[in-house]
Amino acid sequence: MPKSYTEILRDLRASVPELSPLEVELALERRPDTLILDVREESEWEQGHIPDASFIPRGYLEQSIEGETTDHDRPIVTYCAEGIRSLFAARTLQEMGYANVASMAGGFRAWKAHGLPWKTPVAFTTEQRQRYSRHLLIPEVGAEGQKRLLDSKVLLLGAGGLGSPAALYLAAAGVGTIGIVDFDTVDLSNLQRQVIHTTERVGTKKTESARTAINALNPEVRVVLHEEVLDDSNVERLIAGYDVILDGTDTFETRYTLNDAAVAAGIPVVHASVFRFEGQLTVFVPYEGPCYRCLYPTPPPPELAPGCSVAGVLGVVPGIMGMLQTNEALKLLLGVGDSLAGRLVIFDALDASFTELRLRRDPACPVCSDAAREARAAGRPLPIPAAAGAAPAAGQPFVLGGRGVIA
Repeated sequence: MPKSYTEILRDLRASVPELSPLEVELALERRPDTLILDVREESEWEQGHIPDASFIPRGYLEQSIEGETTDHDRPIVTYCAEGIRSLFAARTLQEMGYANVASMAGGFRAWKAHGLPWKTPVAFTTEQRQRYSRHLLIPEVGAEGQKRLLDSKVLLLGAGGLGSPAALYLAAAGVGTIGIVDFDTVDLSNLQRQVIHTTERVGTKKTESARTAINALNPEVRVVLHEEVLDDSNVERLIAGYDVILDGTDTFETRYTLNDAAVAAGIPVVHASVFRFEGQLTVFVPYEGPCYRCLYPTPPPPELAPGCSVAGVLGVVPGIMGMLQTNEALKLLLGVGDSLAGRLVIFDALDASFTELRLRRDPACPVCSDAAREARAAGRPLPIPAAAGAAPAAGQPFVLGGRGVIA
């Protein structure tokens, strides 16, 4: 027998539990894993939605729900504008085997009428939606994550082999502000690995060359240039306000200076270095893992740490390590995945292998130990050894003599 709309609605209400907005709020308190599913159209979602709700328009529900959850016992509450479409959506989920489904009576209108919290989604321009469309599709990034990237600030120390790919991929990802510290000019010998520069820009400042490439890729990115050498006199000023620092420096002295200031400022540092066919990578998150001085309490002698201008480097190796640095930076900015804090990755290009070593904080570290932290908080000077005389080390070999290493 054919059924009228009223009869269909009556049957739905007989088979689908309905919860009031207050009951939905209570269900979230009792079961934080409850999936709140907005089944309205995109134009409605953009006018406001329940915080942490997932969005699947009713017309895409069957084909998209398993991308949101495959747990058929997970509590699900559907909602729409007034509580009708959500009944149909909940019934569909029941037919697909989801056993704990309810619909919110009165829909989003009732939720707002009860004075419950709601939010409007991040607003993007049409061009931004197209540019970052692949990020917006990833649940771990989405609109909120992309907005976080657009509001982020990353500092690159060096626009060379490591900084070149990092700058390009950070810009492509939509990191809003990229600072670059470099005092050098583009040389023809740089172009074998420093892919952000071009033959036409030989002789120009690396910072200017990098900005040209970055803004050609993404004009929205704000590029801040620091044409100076990082040292004790300016390090606090240079790193201030940045969320993450990518270390592409080439001397131990500069690395120690950066490390000590970054620990004091609480800024994570993504460190990488290369040597011929090898690269190493780790992340220093203040007080969550070891710092650079834990790994290298003292610099190795000059003969064990020749720069790439002396030892050479396969051009693609810094490219690989720079992209891995970018990956770690994006994870930190988005708050996803597991960072390399407490782990050191060693890459060998000759056999395409990755070796991982576990690291720990040195309990006697003069910079990041508990005693050093207390001394810093009390305004007492830290007993930090000088790093004067450290050798150039853009291609430092892997001398793991520090007390922070556990093989």
